[in-house]
Amino acid sequence: ASFTIPLRTVDNITVTIKLRPGVYPSCQMHVKNVIRSELKIKPGENVTFSFTCKTPEKYFIMEIQKNIDCVSGPCPFGEVHLHPPGLPRLNRTFIWDVKASTKAGLELKFSTPWLRQIEPGETCPDLVSYNINSCIDKATVNIGTFCRNGSVSRVKLLGGVIMSLHLPWDSPLTTSGFDIANRASIKRLCIIESILKGESSITLMSPNYPLGFPEDELMTWQFVVPSNMRASVFFHNYSLSNCVKKEERVEYYIPGSPSNPEVFKLSDSQPANIAGSFNLSLQGCDQDAQNPGILRLLFQVIVQHPQVDENVTHLVDLSKEWNMTVTIHFEGWPGRVPLLSEPMCLICKDPRSCDRLLTLASGAVYKISFLCKDLSRLRITAEKGISCVDFQWCQRKVYSLSVPKAITQLPIRLHKFIWKLLAPDLLNIEIMSPSLKLQQHVPEQRCNTSYSYGIISATPATELNVGVFCPGGSIEKIQMRNNITISLKTFGKGFLNESSHQDLKMSFVPHIKDECTFTVSPGPKAKVYLQTPNWPYGLPPYLSISWYVVVPSKQVARLGFSKDRMGITCETGRAYVNIKEEVPGAEETVRREDELLPQPRNMYHDFWVNISNCKPVDKTQLTLQFRVTLADKQIDLGVILAVVAGAGVLAAIGLTVCCVKKKKKKSQSPMVGVYNTNVNTQPPVKQGLFTKGRKTNESHVYAVIDDAMVYGHLLKESNGSVAPEVDVYRPFDGPVGSLPPSPPPFSFRKDIKHSSNTEEPPPVTDTDHDTYTFAHQKSEQLEDSEDKNEKSNGDTSMSLLENKEQDGLAE
Repeated sequence: ASFTIPLRTVDNITVTIKLRPGVYPSCQMHVKNVIRSELKIKPGENVTFSFTCKTPEKYFIMEIQKNIDCVSGPCPFGEVHLHPPGLPRLNRTFIWDVKASTKAGLELKFSTPWLRQIEPGETCPDLVSYNINSCIDKATVNIGTFCRNGSVSRVKLLGGVIMSLHLPWDSPLTTSGFDIANRASIKRLCIIESILKGESSITLMSPNYPLGFPEDELMTWQFVVPSNMRASVFFHNYSLSNCVKKEERVEYYIPGSPSNPEVFKLSDSQPANIAGSFNLSLQGCDQDAQNPGILRLLFQVIVQHPQVDENVTHLVDLSKEWNMTVTIHFEGWPGRVPLLSEPMCLICKDPRSCDRLLTLASGAVYKISFLCKDLSRLRITAEKGISCVDFQWCQRKVYSLSVPKAITQLPIRLHKFIWKLLAPDLLNIEIMSPSLKLQQHVPEQRCNTSYSYGIISATPATELNVGVFCPGGSIEKIQMRNNITISLKTFGKGFLNESSHQDLKMSFVPHIKDECTFTVSPGPKAKVYLQTPNWPYGLPPYLSISWYVVVPSKQVARLGFSKDRMGITCETGRAYVNIKEEVPGAEETVRREDELLPQPRNMYHDFWVNISNCKPVDKTQLTLQFRVTLADKQIDLGVILAVVAGAGVLAAIGLTVCCVKKKKKKSQSPMVGVYNTNVNTQPPVKQGLFTKGRKTNESHVYAVIDDAMVYGHLLKESNGSVAPEVDVYRPFDGPVGSLPPSPPPFSFRKDIKHSSNTEEPPPVTDTDHDTYTFAHQKSEQLEDSEDKNEKSNGDTSMSLLENKEQDGLAE
């Protein structure tokens, strides 16, 4: 198909068709049988041409420029048309170059749906865009690039303007969408008017953004806001130039304000909660010629309905707190930056000072309010530091790690509360939960509470993730050697109800041996899962961790590991697992990394579990988990029967003793011992110890049996004045044996120490179990009955009761 473009001279329009940059020229134009890749049609010309391909929009673009001179003649004010008609369907740009005097102003008035400014490099959804440049003398300033569907309704400029409209080849747009009008001098670079209806958010930039705003220039944004709405201004990106005269600033003209214009630095928090329309002006300065710098600004204006509780203030009393900050922020901060188009929740320190982010420092009292429809989109993050300066005072003090009521009473959900605990070199830190106790979050025993504690032990060089813990477990305290960071994180709304029951505390304690020590105090029949810190990435090299487990008196603890081996190979050093009960003389169970871990075992007393790491080879990490299960002690039936039988024997012995004593009291005469010659009275000795036989030696003859003991025949030889006392055994008339008398019963002997290398003699069996008794003389007859000890050959002539060593051998 061929195209004919007739241009009138009076229209002062020039049409240029050329190849798109970077496209291979596989399509060309025929103009009067001449092949051409570029065509320029000037005012007054009439040109017919055609393309050598069916899709020329892929290869060619078109520019239509109309020059309008408002200096030497009248300006064609009013609606701007897209001339000439009948153009080929190519990507095209309409350019209106309007020259005007700086003593007058030009106004570009846009029809609905108005315009929206975009950042350089951004594209419009429908690919239709406007670009506005201001021309003062020979200087050109880029006012900005705009898309359709926005709030910018008018742009007033000083001097000339170059207005561009970019249309894609398939755009159905047939009108320019703006008018040009003449206005009096505006005495500034430009005025951009924005009409904001209902809740909305717009982003605007200074001219030439991201390059510098012209030196010592002034421009204004006019915002038309319904009187029943509230507007807030936020500066998101700005930079300042190097001024030699004046000062860069922004000025607000707010109807009804007693201090118009209100002047702010770009670094100040900008006004918020503005009722109705207002103006914002940006003023540059005289810049340093050698180092001018760049003044630029990107800001956002948010318009919201006034909140129902906008006049409700919340008191945040941090006057008694120390070294603490409280930040109220949007959800996802700081990792997530909300889109500028998202509805905004504002936190206000006073009616005109509001922001998306508000940080409150300890030592003061604040009155805050919220401009937000949905407060559930806001969060609180607080941080408190605790350190020790005076060692003696620190060790006596217990610090509470609970969230202050000033935070929990706010209608905002607490996201995280962080305690940073700094320990001096000579002290360590102990964390306690005396009543609630802590449960370690492990896959087999997950936390299901409304909040948890993440504990990290850190030094300048290393960081140890101790684990995640929640209330309602068995861990009573944790001692750590380094600085500690505890992060309380909430889940859901239940924390508001549970916050009053917090009991986490900390104190500074003397230096501990291990990197970390847990004290575990399970309840009856509890099952506790414990695992090494830094899970699942492994315990750092050469670290030692201990658990002290308290076993109740009537309970037994079953200790078992989750796997058979440690699962590591040491490059240097050794890794150990040590288990020991806290009782005197208890054996310690030790396993190395190349050995099997202990099998499940019962622990009847408090016990220690220590895990110490070596330096593992690459790709192996020490991760161990164990469980402690408590149960009631089971009493063995055999033990019960043995105890009952023992009690019966003791009762029988006691009864026998009572009977014998009762019988002895029947007579007051001295006791008489009658010798029984048929009793085996030989002490256990080695074979061949006696060199003489029973009949050839006199071992059976006693010289003396103590002062109070005599034989019966001696009593018979007396004058008869003394009668024998109590039982008298019958005399023995049988033959004399070949064995010496046996030692007395054990009750007559004292304990003696045995040498470890003494050889035990073989046992000797008694031939008869008849016994003998002893008689006591009265004191006045003891002298008459005294006899001297007889000396005999060998050890057998020694007095029976004096032979203590021989008694011990018999035992």
